[in-house]
Amino acid sequence: MQFDLENLSLDSHLCFNLYVTSRAVQRLYNPQLKALGLTYPQYLVLVSLSEQPVMTVNEIGHLLDLESGTLTPLLKRMESIGFISRSRRHDDERVVQIELLPAGRAKRQEALMLPKMLVEKSGLNEEEWHDLFNLTAKLFHNLSQE
Repeated sequence: MQFDLENLSLDSHLCFNLYVTSRAVQRLYNPQLKALGLTYPQYLVLVSLSEQPVMTVNEIGHLLDLESGTLTPLLKRMESIGFISRSRRHDDERVVQIELLPAGRAKRQEALMLPKMLVEKSGLNEEEWHDLFNLTAKLFHNLSQE
């Protein structure tokens, strides 16, 4: 594939389109998240733990592409609210396990409208939605290769 890189306008940059789309999604989600008392990263943790109710801090960090310096305070806050519990693994005290608690499960249920709202607002049909999802997942995978 060839591009005229010297005359590539801002709105022709894929990175710009991904950036502004991400910001648009956050603008759509933020009022709903605020009403639920959640931040977007907290929401992502709840979604992750609803799929796998016990995970390590490292597993969550890897899945969400968050460093432990960002993730640890976030998890401590979620623990103080009562959404999760944090405990050291018995077989390896260095490993901190995170478990989704009933209050966290309930909050996740309250947030189920978010992805539905995005699908409806997107104006994409089912095939376009799946194509977009698959292409962005492929792009992320390819760019994440070391």
